[in-house]
Amino acid sequence: MSTYAVGDIQGCYKALKKLLKKVNFSPDRDKLWCVGDLVNRGSNSLETLRFLRDIDDSVSIVLGNHDLHFLAINEDCAPEGTKNTLSKLLKSEDCDKLCDWLRKKPLVHLDCIDTKNGLEDFLMVHAGVAPTWSIKKTLKLAAEVELALQGKDYRKFLKNMYGDHPNRWHDKLQGQSRLRTITNYLTRVRFCDDLGNLKLDIKGGLCSTPKGFKPWYEYEKISDKAMILFGHWAAIEGKTGKSRVHALDTGYVWGRELTLMRLEDYQRYSISK
Repeated sequence: MSTYAVGDIQGCYKALKKLLKKVNFSPDRDKLWCVGDLVNRGSNSLETLRFLRDIDDSVSIVLGNHDLHFLAINEDCAPEGTKNTLSKLLKSEDCDKLCDWLRKKPLVHLDCIDTKNGLEDFLMVHAGVAPTWSIKKTLKLAAEVELALQGKDYRKFLKNMYGDHPNRWHDKLQGQSRLRTITNYLTRVRFCDDLGNLKLDIKGGLCSTPKGFKPWYEYEKISDKAMILFGHWAAIEGKTGKSRVHALDTGYVWGRELTLMRLEDYQRYSISK
């Protein structure tokens, strides 16, 4: 049995299937971890979700910002004028069932893998974490958002999750502001400062780093306890410069590569456009 973590799929179903075939993936034997952003931008979001739902027992998924956006669009909770490539998915007869399935997925996944170096904890998140968060705190805060997303008032969360403020975590945040801030770290962060102030409007690579800011993983305090897997940031092309922080979004939807990493030996496999 092997465990593979795949970068942002973004509706590129054919590429996903091709990459899984390359490693001889079998849902009866292997496990697939998905770092989020399963849908949007690519042309086959519907097929992607149907495939992952069909092998649900073999898949571990964390939600990304595009997945949350899809859920919000389907519930008429997204801001007007937001762009998407989800029309086929939204018009499908099983869209609501796919949404119900997706809403039950977490924002953080933690598990122990028997690697070539011995047992190792892996923490998977779509975008990142705040500088002050431990593993325990990350899981606890993610659970607050998951509870809101899975509860009877989930539409209230979906409607209020949009926005860049508050732009810094502190424990006294409450209500929708608290949930929005947690969500922004877990599904949107790229750059922050040492206090955790977010700079969400910059989406480029390291050459676009704002003064006083660094990539979030320069501040994190988790990787000494667990390997970190994340997606979201195609512009850094899968490179963090850190042996225990693994970027898996290598920008297939932008004309580059889709990447899998086998967790047991850290081997990467990719296919190009």
